[in-house]
Amino acid sequence: FNINADTAAGAVAEALGAEKIIYLTDIAGLRRDIDDASSLIQRTTVSELQELISTGVISGGMIPKVDSCIQAVRGGVKSAHILDGRIAHVLLLELFTDHGAGTMITGDVS
Repeated sequence: FNINADTAAGAVAEALGAEKIIYLTDIAGLRRDIDDASSLIQRTTVSELQELISTGVISGGMIPKVDSCIQAVRGGVKSAHILDGRIAHVLLLELFTDHGAGTMITGDVS
């Protein structure tokens, strides 16, 4: 079997009824322009992510990670976070500051 770790993590978070799922990776989060660090998407929704995938803004290896975030949030997880694990204290920065340190994905507002 070849199981994607991000997909498995999202499914586990959903099954456990987790409040958050946090992915540590080697990028600062999702960007509107891969080459422009200032284009970091700090907060987005499931619908916005689907639009970014369909327009090619999110592509390649990030699609499975983003898909697992979408699935987890749709399954009841309140938020998914994509953070740069190379940054010291990144988890604390994301969770306990107003600015955050990566990308937070939430459900669509009804």
